[in-house]
Amino acid sequence: MSNSSSITQFLLLAFADRRELQLLHFWLFLGICLAALLANGLIITTIACDHHLHTPMYFFLLNLSLLDLATISTTVPKAMANSLWDTRAISYQGCATQLFFFSFFISAEYFLLTLMSYDRYVAICKPLHYGTLLGSRACVHMAAAAWGSGFLNALLHTANTFSLPLCQGNVLDQFFCEIPQILKLSCSHSYLRELGVVIFASLLGFVCFVFIVVSYVQILRAVLRIPSEQGRHKAFSTCLPHLAVVSLFVSTGIFAYMKPPSISSPSLNLVVSFLYSVVPPAVNPLIYSMRNKELKGALRKLMTDVFQQP
Repeated sequence: MSNSSSITQFLLLAFADRRELQLLHFWLFLGICLAALLANGLIITTIACDHHLHTPMYFFLLNLSLLDLATISTTVPKAMANSLWDTRAISYQGCATQLFFFSFFISAEYFLLTLMSYDRYVAICKPLHYGTLLGSRACVHMAAAAWGSGFLNALLHTANTFSLPLCQGNVLDQFFCEIPQILKLSCSHSYLRELGVVIFASLLGFVCFVFIVVSYVQILRAVLRIPSEQGRHKAFSTCLPHLAVVSLFVSTGIFAYMKPPSISSPSLNLVVSFLYSVVPPAVNPLIYSMRNKELKGALRKLMTDVFQQP
């Protein structure tokens, strides 16, 4: 029986035992990480440099790209290092830090996606009030609230989780530190306090999910009332990327945390955690740029200006 006071490190789940596969995972993670850094970095730079994109929708998109960069930078580098150096260890302090920042950025991103659905709702259903309801000051306050709520949520979860006595060893069935895996190591009944916090956070997440669904039901009704086909197409083109990002984020997260124990396995846990923690930050820029003519035009202009400089 282990005690949390004697645990100095945790052992993460390895992607592979064979050295060749470990190196393959390292290069795969490196490619994904660099692609995510490049794509999100381009979106951030483009929005910041082009004054035509200084609107609420792109302001929230800039924050989303920042959170995507932060999220993938929290989990992937350690996984890359472990694959490269053939190790599974992460220090106790490192695990707590990783759990805190991952919870912080994931929570803030979910709150931000909720705000982005409100932005699309006001833009399409209440266009005459858009400038009033989503002025620059209001947008800054809402974005700050999303980041602040994520920070407080992560702080509460991390403090509660790592205050629990751990009696089930130090082996985690995950390639990074997350709350459910730490709770599995806690002594019986000692996890009930953190379980209460998890339930509260889940209820808050459900409220946000209902808000997003209701917003898009209202948006769909408003779009279908637009008489011109061109107007409907333009309205859909501004909403579909956000809807795709929300669907990817929520579906992978729900499956990761609510899948039946009967189908749970280490390999499935790796795949699912990869889908919700690594894939969204990498593909979100592609989803937003594919159907967005304004963003693609601004990005093209930025690249032209950069390469044409003497």
